[in-house]
Amino acid sequence: MSDCIFCKLANGEIPTKTFFENKDFRVIFDAAPASKGHALILPKKHYANLFEMPDELAAKLLPFAKEMAASLMEKTGADGMNLVQNNGEAAGQTVFHFHLHLIPRYKGDDKSIANWKPGSQDEAFLDSLID
Repeated sequence: MSDCIFCKLANGEIPTKTFFENKDFRVIFDAAPASKGHALILPKKHYANLFEMPDELAAKLLPFAKEMAASLMEKTGADGMNLVQNNGEAAGQTVFHFHLHLIPRYKGDDKSIANWKPGSQDEAFLDSLID
């Protein structure tokens, strides 16, 4: 989709901090994070939500998310990880390009995934997470 900002981010048309990418997905750091190291998994092709994604790609998603979440936990020193994905406006989706949030959690962080308040990323910290 030519006007989709997440398509542009996923395909490198708009510069962003990339944690990892392969032929199907790009993992970027969220510009308004819920926690330190919060990242998004974006498919490189446009799907408004999970229900539009082909089964073949959806089958690749969970193993990939597991790998990315484990890597992010190790690099951030997080004590836990929330994986959050919303489908449709009523579910809280605000950008209509499928994305899966990887939200590192830290003991005592008092973050609620249901009501997070967007913050800002620490650029030096993000750089330290990228190989």
